[in-house]
Amino acid sequence: MKSDVVKKGIERAPHRSLLHAVGCSSNDWDKPFIGVINSFSEIVPGHIHLRSVAQAVKEGIQSRGGVPFEVGTIAVCDGIAMNHSGMKYSLPSRELIADSAEILAEAHAFDGLVFIPNCDKIIPGMLMAAARLNLPSIFISGGPMMAGRFYQNDRLKLVDLSSVFQAVGETVNGSMSEGELMELEQVACPGCGSCSGMFTANTMNCLTEALGMALPGNGTIPGVQARRLQLAYKAGQQIMDNLSKNICAKDIITKNSIYNAFAVDMALGGSTNSVLHLMAIAHEAGIDFPLPLVNEISEHIPHICKLSPAGDYHIEDLDLAGGIPAVMQEIAGLLNLESKTVLNKLLGETIKNARVKSREVIHSLSNPYNATGGISILFGNLAPQGGVVKNAAVAPEMLVHRGPARVFDSEEEATTAIVKGKFKPGEVIVIRYEGPKGGPGMREMLTPTSLLSGMAMDGKVALITDGRFSGATKGAAIGHVSPEAAERGPIAAVEDGDIIQIDIPNYKLEIELTQEEVQRRLNLLSPFKPKVETGYLKRYADKVTSASEGAVFTNR
Repeated sequence: MKSDVVKKGIERAPHRSLLHAVGCSSNDWDKPFIGVINSFSEIVPGHIHLRSVAQAVKEGIQSRGGVPFEVGTIAVCDGIAMNHSGMKYSLPSRELIADSAEILAEAHAFDGLVFIPNCDKIIPGMLMAAARLNLPSIFISGGPMMAGRFYQNDRLKLVDLSSVFQAVGETVNGSMSEGELMELEQVACPGCGSCSGMFTANTMNCLTEALGMALPGNGTIPGVQARRLQLAYKAGQQIMDNLSKNICAKDIITKNSIYNAFAVDMALGGSTNSVLHLMAIAHEAGIDFPLPLVNEISEHIPHICKLSPAGDYHIEDLDLAGGIPAVMQEIAGLLNLESKTVLNKLLGETIKNARVKSREVIHSLSNPYNATGGISILFGNLAPQGGVVKNAAVAPEMLVHRGPARVFDSEEEATTAIVKGKFKPGEVIVIRYEGPKGGPGMREMLTPTSLLSGMAMDGKVALITDGRFSGATKGAAIGHVSPEAAERGPIAAVEDGDIIQIDIPNYKLEIELTQEEVQRRLNLLSPFKPKVETGYLKRYADKVTSASEGAVFTNR
């Protein structure tokens, strides 16, 4: 066992002495040491309950003869970090999470790993670490939050965090009172769990099932239900079985399983951030997965689920409808069913007994919401390396749009202009210098898009950025535009009034300028001056690659 280096031999007496100090006995030296990497936090609603999940995991490990050691990583709540300088740290935290998990696992010579994430960057950060370490590994998330209940105009509505962001726009334009907004904010997030729509956290937890790295139910069983703890106990048992068979992370994370994850993402209409994260996971696993391949997947995977923010259903509804196994069974003919899973079964075996229990929540292949997937990658002279849009959440009238640019060099500038109504229907709002380097940190633009939605402008105005969007964003919101403005991509050359063409069905994003004019403007720009000169964000900006490559670090 790998852990023998810290517990076997006369020269390891000091190590054993320290292990005795944390509660080990001499009977433990012949047992596997399992790292339980927990992202518990008292500031993140999705993580507030993870101690109980970890306890169930540890009991499962002990039941199969292992010795569990719970260790911790950081977690950022994107909602709390939103729309201020704190959001600059959200995406960069993904790399720190991967690095810290690597350090904990290697320094203590764990034989196997159970990862306990729940929210946006923690899941991909831990998946990156699992691929990098290539040990027997399994994931068990904290599960989704239940939807909130809110009465408005004598009608009961199911609400979530996205509803609150949108309500800010409704309050600004006068269609909601401040009193109603205050009432909504108290009920929209009723307890622990990752925010209840098909936002980034729940997208990634669902895709961890599709990757094969988590047990069925990982993405959809609500965090408040006893089934979540039962699944955690089973995950603890399963890691011991996988360790005995030496089933490692890279046996499961392959090009075929990355394909399956994207396919399920298309069927769900998940968060645009999944593109960024799956590319990063592929990078860590040494898998070449070109960005244009995402559109090839989208072309033949129908969009069969429409959850918040695109629809009225929430993750709890998807769970009752059969969960991710039912979604995968519905599109089984389009998946790589020979991919391995942490159950030590092929994917086809894992989902063979799954069935769809509600055709309202999970549509059939013959009756999809859209014939193609819920996410698209747009290319053109404004985004030579691509831009990402959640077309599942775009109003039909905005799928093809042509309009004048309204340019802002930061999220703050754009938000202020939107609140003051300094834009016109038909315009294309451009927010730049918010990319991985330019931000730095590639902030999410949920506040501007939610304001537009609350003002009923999401069907009249498009928004383009080299930053990111939250999974809760809806509207013609195109992010990850690459190369970014800080790298002197074409988005840096856009001026107010330039005509931009958006053609989502044909994957096009163009500015009506000649290449010569774009280059002339770029040549006139002063060298980009970083916004942050010290600390982790400075190091991050120096090392991070383009969003088109997953915004990973160079020179690993």
